[in-house]
Amino acid sequence: MTTQLYTNARIFTSDTRRWAEAILVQGECILYVGDADTAERLRPDAERVDLEGRLVVPGFVDGHAHVVGTGEALGQVSLWGAKSVEEIQHRIKARAAERPNADRILATGWLHGAIPGGVPDAAMLDAVVQDRPVYAFAYDFHSVWVNTAALAELGIDHHTQNPHGGTIKRDSHGHATGYIDENAFYDIVLPYLDAQVSKSEHEASIAAVQHAYRETGVTTACDMGFNETDLEAFIRADKDGTLTSRLIAYLRVNNAGSAEENIAQVQRAAALAVEHVSPFLRVVGIKVIIDGTIDGCTATLGMPYADGSNAEPIWSLEELAPVVAAADAAGLKVAMHAIGDESVRIAIGAVEHAVAENGPRERRHRIEHLELVDRADVDRLASLGITASMQPVHADPAISGNWCAKLGDDRVERGFPWPWITAAGARLAFGTDSPTSPHAPLPNMYVATTRASALDPSAGTNVPEFALPLAESIEHATRDSAWTCGAEHHIGRLAAGLYADFVVLDTDVFAADAPQVLLEAKVLRTVVGGRTVYAADPTERH
Repeated sequence: MTTQLYTNARIFTSDTRRWAEAILVQGECILYVGDADTAERLRPDAERVDLEGRLVVPGFVDGHAHVVGTGEALGQVSLWGAKSVEEIQHRIKARAAERPNADRILATGWLHGAIPGGVPDAAMLDAVVQDRPVYAFAYDFHSVWVNTAALAELGIDHHTQNPHGGTIKRDSHGHATGYIDENAFYDIVLPYLDAQVSKSEHEASIAAVQHAYRETGVTTACDMGFNETDLEAFIRADKDGTLTSRLIAYLRVNNAGSAEENIAQVQRAAALAVEHVSPFLRVVGIKVIIDGTIDGCTATLGMPYADGSNAEPIWSLEELAPVVAAADAAGLKVAMHAIGDESVRIAIGAVEHAVAENGPRERRHRIEHLELVDRADVDRLASLGITASMQPVHADPAISGNWCAKLGDDRVERGFPWPWITAAGARLAFGTDSPTSPHAPLPNMYVATTRASALDPSAGTNVPEFALPLAESIEHATRDSAWTCGAEHHIGRLAAGLYADFVVLDTDVFAADAPQVLLEAKVLRTVVGGRTVYAADPTERH
């Protein structure tokens, strides 16, 4: 078995001993991490790889991503940064002209703040594309904006009922306006679009995201909301040996409005978790969405929004508690989307119920996002061992204007409070929630350490006292993300016995004078399971 000695490097391990000089890799795993002299004595015959003083960090573990969606978004019209309806229309019209034979136009990334009133309508899209359907996904992926042709394709008319926890927005005459959110989006639009995707298109999306991950140093992604079609595609890729990043999947469980149907979904996830365990693909739990987003006024708050409105949760505590208890009893990990402070309390209450029902056991349950949370509830989740899974890029000041306006009071001063989590002793896992945000880890680390914008340098800062040190931020994006998935003995740190998943950067971002280098630094090499899957110099791949 070949052994490589990676030496002449500054190695950040995300382990108890944070820094090292050399890594010995034997096969897929790390044999030794530490000083160079010891490494050479252990394997004097090892193949040497001189890293020329570069910084090495563990492969990033994206704690919250939508992997297939990220691959799909790479081929869609990007609406990121569009500040007006006119700019959105221009980009969509240009794509339609470029692809006259495309069956439909898909776009992603529009911000509610770019739309007057925050809610778009079909006429705005009809003005630029009428001959085929247009689907424009909001940046948070909780709603979709469609044109008239798409409404017709979906079969949505004045007879179509709103599903539990979702809305087809209508005008005063009851006609659908072209804005569809939450479970209406998930239950009506996404299944229809998924059915239109061919096997080859699915595989192309997986290949695209694998390429993107290799170039940016993502060696594992925790997928929050897998479905079985996605799973089948990844199983094929795993069997073919074409995966170059690991996937840890949480199967989406929708509130069907029936306790029996909800528990049946949990049972299906438990069966899949037993069936699919490999070094590159594991099903470990379920994902539920308790509320929506603050930007769309669909997150459930303890106090109303600035306009006096509020939103009902998609899952009440009474509906959610038996689902979490059943998953907990089956050994599944539960991820709960809760953005508003009242939804966070529902999530905590569901875990309390599971603990009372099932008694002492190891648990790795988690709450996703926690954009607005009370300090007292942080202490509650910490005492229950719940991980806070958060995404620094969602706190980017360039996209925070509408978020702040919807709250309209001093609640904006406690948004995304990462230091509260760690001070309470809870685990904090970092991810990107791509494609709702860019998938690259280093800009994510920039927002985490500065609370400044990775998108617009002029945007100022967002509650700067909530910024975190770089070392802690990287640990949350590697070690802690691995831990909450139950993968800490395989990935997330550079330590003997773990998979040799690591990244070599062209810049020592720890030694740099300014954090802006996190926006400029490039990945020179990505190693997964001891194999170089990406190198800026192609001759170095093996």
